[in-house]
Amino acid sequence: MSMFSIFNVSGSAVSAQSQRLNAVASNLANVEAVAGPDGKAYKARQVVFQTVPMGDEGTAGVKVVQVKENQAEGRKVMDPSNPAADAEGYVTHSNVNAVEEMVNMISASRAYQNNVEMMNTAKSLLLKTLQMGQ
Repeated sequence: MSMFSIFNVSGSAVSAQSQRLNAVASNLANVEAVAGPDGKAYKARQVVFQTVPMGDEGTAGVKVVQVKENQAEGRKVMDPSNPAADAEGYVTHSNVNAVEEMVNMISASRAYQNNVEMMNTAKSLLLKTLQMGQ
């Protein structure tokens, strides 16, 4: 594995984690969302990763293959005075769990930081290698 393939592998991971962070941000923005006029509440989105080969040296990266919606039912709250309430007086909220999303955000941001750090370390090693002959 060449030193340059490290940048391809880490770059793919940074890109995938960035999309994961975007999904988490969207989910957190809709934690308190209620069903719209169509009667459908916001559903949490989860990013699905897949391993992809990178080059012919046996290295592998990662890419996002799908953004899935969580099909779990949203929380129902009795509030007949709310204009978004259904015929029985229940308001349907999104199915986003804020605690799970915070854990996902911390995990994704740490993975992002680790891959950026790996690229910085590889860059430093390459520069030191070039300076060896001077």
